[in-house]
Amino acid sequence: MTVFEELQRRGLLAQLTDEEEIKELINAGKATFYIGFDPTADSLHVGHFMALCLMKRLQMAGNKPIALVGGGTGMIGDPSGKSDMRKMLTPETIQHNCDCFKKQMSRFIDFSDGKALMVNNGDWLLNLNYIDVLREVGACFSVNKMLTFECYKQRMERGLTFLEFNYMIMQSYDFYKLYQDYGCNMQFGGDDQWANMLGGTELIRKKLGKDAYAMTITLLLNSEGKKMGKTEKGAVWLDPEKTSPYDFFQYWRNVADADVVKCLKMLTFVPIEEIEKIEENLKATGDGKAYNEAKELLAYELTNLVHGEEEAKKALDAARAVFGGGGNSENMPTTALTADQLTDGKINICDLLVACKLVPTKSEGRRNVQQGGVSIDGEKVTDPNAQIAVNGEVIVKKGKKVFHKVVVE
Repeated sequence: MTVFEELQRRGLLAQLTDEEEIKELINAGKATFYIGFDPTADSLHVGHFMALCLMKRLQMAGNKPIALVGGGTGMIGDPSGKSDMRKMLTPETIQHNCDCFKKQMSRFIDFSDGKALMVNNGDWLLNLNYIDVLREVGACFSVNKMLTFECYKQRMERGLTFLEFNYMIMQSYDFYKLYQDYGCNMQFGGDDQWANMLGGTELIRKKLGKDAYAMTITLLLNSEGKKMGKTEKGAVWLDPEKTSPYDFFQYWRNVADADVVKCLKMLTFVPIEEIEKIEENLKATGDGKAYNEAKELLAYELTNLVHGEEEAKKALDAARAVFGGGGNSENMPTTALTADQLTDGKINICDLLVACKLVPTKSEGRRNVQQGGVSIDGEKVTDPNAQIAVNGEVIVKKGKKVFHKVVVE
């Protein structure tokens, strides 16, 4: 099975240009490709996961990844797939976020000895002369054609700024610049980026002629990655300080039955033949235990990939103890209360939920309690005024799948 065939079997490809050229380059390990990452936070999140796994998979096959961080495009708004303009960041914040990205990406991508590059488009975009951009790049774009793309249609109804309108030109210029400076001949992205990606491909062809045709190739990732990573508590981050390894594990352990095989195919490095056997078994039996085993495999593999084997084993042991009814809470997420948070050794149930960061506000905690979604040591609590005694440790359960240990310092 070739690399390209495996990508297809895993459901990773949605649209592409020049399929035969793509196959040849990828299978021969001759592709130099880039994926863009907007530095809008100081951590990557689950929504980036598919791109990172794809980069790792292709690098293992001999291809060269370029991680392009948007230090320049991060200074303006991207209307693609959004109804509102993005918040602008300071150069200092963008640089900090870029530094954090490389540290996290290094768990997936080997940057040693020039095997992969991290490039910041601020290095060229921030110093561009406006007149030069108009002459060199602007003349290659048709406004009429740009306005036919869905990303601009959506924003036109609410008001599209000229600043945002330039985003396609900037992203297209990125590919053009990467092609010239680094020999980058391929780009990957989500389906909401398709218009921008085609713009870059066409720009290279118009500026450099037919000799560049075989090298200006665009692949498009399936859009599933855009749907990932949202919970009641917000985004699921790759930074353990933002999302603990246990919570990360639990996120994947709790995916819907309909999504577990899809996630195994797209995100893990479990052999595709093994995953297809799991898929056949699930379709044939619909067995709940089999689904849980598949979810456990998914959660372990991804936690291992992001946080390492030790943390993955801890999360697995804690999850099995909780869901199996065992008493071992050693590796469960824990909040240590201080004495001044207690009154006569007790704390209000809503205050406790907030202290454990299981809810953002007391009013949200009150709603969860009144709806019967909170238990303490296996006993349901329905009174939002209840005072919880914390002696030794207590186990808080929120909903069906969120467990948290509470101790006193």
